[in-house]
Amino acid sequence: MSRELPSLNALRAFEATARLGSVSRAAEELSVTHGAISRQLRVLEEALQQPLFTRQGRGITLTAIGEQLRDRVTTAFDQLRDGWSELRRPGNDSPFVLGCASSLLARWVIPRLDRLERDLPMLRLHLSPEEDPLSPQRAEPDAALALAAPPWPAAWQVHALAPERIGPVVSPRYAGLARLLGRDESVLCDEALLHTTSRPQAWPEWAQASGVPAKSLRHGQGFARLFYLLEAAVAGLGVAIAPEQLVRDDLSAGRLLAPWGFRQTSASWILATPRRRNDSRVDSLATWLRNELNSN
Repeated sequence: MSRELPSLNALRAFEATARLGSVSRAAEELSVTHGAISRQLRVLEEALQQPLFTRQGRGITLTAIGEQLRDRVTTAFDQLRDGWSELRRPGNDSPFVLGCASSLLARWVIPRLDRLERDLPMLRLHLSPEEDPLSPQRAEPDAALALAAPPWPAAWQVHALAPERIGPVVSPRYAGLARLLGRDESVLCDEALLHTTSRPQAWPEWAQASGVPAKSLRHGQGFARLFYLLEAAVAGLGVAIAPEQLVRDDLSAGRLLAPWGFRQTSASWILATPRRRNDSRVDSLATWLRNELNSN
């Protein structure tokens, strides 16, 4: 029996398709066309004389032979990636790349950066702003700090740091503050609420946890990023919804008020690392982040 290997491009196309569960997403990740991926998959199926995928509704599923090939190819590609990473980064003297959404970076990480670098001098942290650092289309960092809800991406090992708690916040400078103070949460049904289009479920999720009918809430000015939303709240433009840790410094300084407290959501602060990567610095960073996030 011939021991000749199929095309590496064909195996790469198959690995991406099997991992992502989509020809289109595999094509996007590999920066090729949908047709190019389909052709590479046909090369493998013709060589094996068996189908690797079957159609299921609008999606695809692996056949039995496809699952066997996936397991072998995934192991081989993981070993290649690990070996390449070791060659590129010979030790812990290399910078540690932390992916992080820009709002978390600006509002939480940067104000603590001096303390982090002092406490973990071996880390040599390099910050990489990414709106979705866990996305498979992004360059893979050493770790990603994120606010996310399960299920977690299969390719990442997740270190839970702290539960997310969200609540309405408002500046003492807000012109309508007097009519809000001393009232229960239902008073917000009469407000044009500031919100962020990057997380449209935040207000409804808080409303459900607070016993307020979500349909009774009324959205006012929207902002593309959470960072802009919170700056608008500090400027006194209205009532915003915010994760507690991102506004803790503003609450302590009196720049913002949280008259109705905070409610826990299904999301968590997490530190995620690629499953195939083993870096001893991750545990130290996760411990430091967990302590900071859970401190009062």
